Amino acid sequence: MRLIECPGCGEDEDLAGVRQGESGDETITVTCGRCGLVWDRDLTPRCPTCGSDDVRAALRSIVDKSRGTQLSIQSMQVVHLCRTCDADELAVWNRSNTPLAPAELPVDGD
Repeated sequence: MRLIECPGCGEDEDLAGVRQGESGDETITVTCGRCGLVWDRDLTPRCPTCGSDDVRAALRSIVDKSRGTQLSIQSMQVVHLCRTCDADELAVWNRSNTPLAPAELPVDGD
């Protein structure tokens, strides 16, 4: 998740947001607790590496152990892939149009 910070003072913790509007046409109004600045948060998906908004939505599977060591898909996560930084994963998604492999696999606890 990308960092949200106040454009006025740089605060990144004492922030409060209010979501308004219908899905697809919503806005989040953020208030900084330090300096009092109020602004609308930009909801445009961006690449966390290069900041580009030239990204494509894809699905990534989230797996968990269902029986012994058997892994089962538990849910899906929408990820935004950058055409430059995530070119390899984007090529896999474009070829298969099936969920991408999980970013991490479950491990046994101690």
